Amino acid sequence: MSPMVSELLSGVLAAAPGKLGLVDTVVKFFKDGGPFMFVNLFWFASALSVAVERIYTLMFRYNLNAPPFMEQISKLVQTGNVDRAVKLCSAAPNAPLAKVIRAGLTRANRGEIEVAKAVEEAMVENTPHVTTRIPWLWSLANIATLVGLVGTIFGLIGTFQALGNVPAEQKQTLLSDGISKAMNNTAFALSIAVMCIVFHLILTSYAKNMVESVELNALKLENLLSRRHATDTEVDGESRAA
Repeated sequence: MSPMVSELLSGVLAAAPGKLGLVDTVVKFFKDGGPFMFVNLFWFASALSVAVERIYTLMFRYNLNAPPFMEQISKLVQTGNVDRAVKLCSAAPNAPLAKVIRAGLTRANRGEIEVAKAVEEAMVENTPHVTTRIPWLWSLANIATLVGLVGTIFGLIGTFQALGNVPAEQKQTLLSDGISKAMNNTAFALSIAVMCIVFHLILTSYAKNMVESVELNALKLENLLSRRHATDTEVDGESRAA
């Protein structure tokens, strides 16, 4: 660890002895672990930022209760209020489901093929945003683990090198302390990896369900507009025959 960082941490520890509690324990944990602890602190902050951003985006910005939303859309379409259905979609401008449904509704009067093309294009454009950056968490877990391993190895190398310069009666104590400090890197790295994997599992599952919901309801919309178009055609045919 650099002398500047060591002096800073020592100053923090000495600032309020017996009063910091958890804070001084954490500071000591990082000081004992060496410089690679601070490298992993960066990866920890990166992983936490990705997880928080994805949780906020998926569960708040993109979130839309699909069943009642589609029920309202169906009622409006069946009663011929397509324009009101489009406005309802515009009320949730960030939700991928609303964007896909809106794309189909705006082509409702142009035939089934145009509706299908518009829905497909909207899905290709919007669904990738649901899963973006989630795979980063898996990579960050691996990076943090490897950095922690490197920190552990360097800590052990430094410890064994120092053993040759001390009396025999101090070697056991020095070795015990050195291994303990080296393990700080492993413990911190594995903690980051576990956090990343847990968030990756939760967010992947949530994103998958959201994409499947968009695909299912897009298909429902296509079928709904197809039936509406068929009904309108039959009504027109009967009117002309009369």
